[in-house]
Amino acid sequence: MTDQTDHRAENQVELSRRRLLGTVGAAGAAGLALGAAGGAGVYGAVTDSGTVSSDAKALTTVGATQAMFHGKHQAGITTPLQSRGHLAAFDLAPGAGRREAAALLRRWSATAKALMAGKPSTDDTGIALDAGPSSLTVTFGFGRTFFDRTGLAARRPVQLDPLPAFSADALDPKRSEGDLWVQIGADDALVAFHALRALQKDAGAAAAVRWQMNGFNRSAGATAEPMTARNLMGQVDGTGNPKPTDADFDRRIFVPAGAPGGQDWMAGGSYAVVRRIRMLLDDWEALPLDEQEKVIGRRKSDGAPLTGGTETSELDLDRTGPDGRPVIPDNAHSRISAPEQNGGAAMLRRPFSFHDGIGPDGTPDAGLLFVCWQADPLRGFVPVQRKLDRGDALSAFIRHEASGLFAVPGGPAEGEYVGQRLLEA
Repeated sequence: MTDQTDHRAENQVELSRRRLLGTVGAAGAAGLALGAAGGAGVYGAVTDSGTVSSDAKALTTVGATQAMFHGKHQAGITTPLQSRGHLAAFDLAPGAGRREAAALLRRWSATAKALMAGKPSTDDTGIALDAGPSSLTVTFGFGRTFFDRTGLAARRPVQLDPLPAFSADALDPKRSEGDLWVQIGADDALVAFHALRALQKDAGAAAAVRWQMNGFNRSAGATAEPMTARNLMGQVDGTGNPKPTDADFDRRIFVPAGAPGGQDWMAGGSYAVVRRIRMLLDDWEALPLDEQEKVIGRRKSDGAPLTGGTETSELDLDRTGPDGRPVIPDNAHSRISAPEQNGGAAMLRRPFSFHDGIGPDGTPDAGLLFVCWQADPLRGFVPVQRKLDRGDALSAFIRHEASGLFAVPGGPAEGEYVGQRLLEA
């Protein structure tokens, strides 16, 4: 359960190479552009004739930041974490198959491309007329059942085999899985909702929403300098994420070209594990600070390991205290989830926090919309989660309530729609 660094300061016009490539969850050189390029200006007000005027005013840095729709990878995987997000799964309508799915992905891709450039969509609702792209990303994926519905079961990757059951699971099947998955992120709440509404309308009679979840993170510019975000437990959350500058980053996160088993359509893509994780905040907040830190294995104040140093210091897992016990307890979350404790297994975690109200007993329905990316979930999420399931001290304070696994193909080339290499092969 980790987050990523918020890489944008509100009044900074350009992202430095250090912030793009050197911090947790950075976008790398691909997938992000700034300023007015590619339609990043406000797309104006609607005139009396129903057209859109072009006399837009200049945007702030936050509003002008634009992610690219076309590229080797889909946006929303290595894009810097946004402050607002929506996750949604759709099921194809009865009788809809490969033809209808292809038409839907064409519509969705056209809408996503326009909105990510700060332009209006077809039959635009006007919700975001005053804003620019605001780092909007729209990411599409396919669930296991999609391949049966479209007659493509022979091309379903083995990586989409169902995740194993875990003892801490309390999964609601109505809020899990789905034929199609959409992830939306933006630095403006109206821009994010506008995209969600546009895609829902585009679905038409071809698909219906199975489930939908809303999330948030710290807003760009809310801190004096870019820093790792905190989750709803108050913990600095995201320090251990792999970075695009790591030599093995692409191997761990993205499917290579020439993948075996006829899966070339997944080249440049990744697999997303999605989990709605409820945090039992009343129980957590009743713990004294030092006990909270032992559960995580890091200081709450700055995220540094209990063995000392700064947030980015290596965990000294062999260090013992005066009592002879490990300074970082054997069941600490950071110890159990560390790649060196899991045969090098790693995943890029890019979640959103959520809060869906307060129950009659005063308990908040809040926690983490956990999204992690990897080239193979059987080598990323599954081995780590199995180990956490056996003895993570944090397990007493969380509950996994929904789950999904989706194949997210590579980014479309110019003139392509997402998934075209699968649906038109």
